[in-house]
Amino acid sequence: MTSAQVRAARGLIGWTVRDLAEKAKVHRNTVSNIETGRYGGSPDALSAIRAALESAGVEFIAENGGGAGVRLRHRRD
Repeated sequence: MTSAQVRAARGLIGWTVRDLAEKAKVHRNTVSNIETGRYGGSPDALSAIRAALESAGVEFIAENGGGAGVRLRHRRD
């Protein structure tokens, strides 16, 4: 998970830095620093952030020649 993916995922679901920090139970400075690349993030913080975003419907797309990205999970009705 890259800093750009975190920023994009947060934007995709309309969350603020504070929203993501609260959902992931990490400090908002941790989220900001990860998103700007000032801090790579601890394994626990990264795991919590990823889990929070995935629970909101975000899918992380692995790099496949076109670069890593994010998208919303398709609903199955």
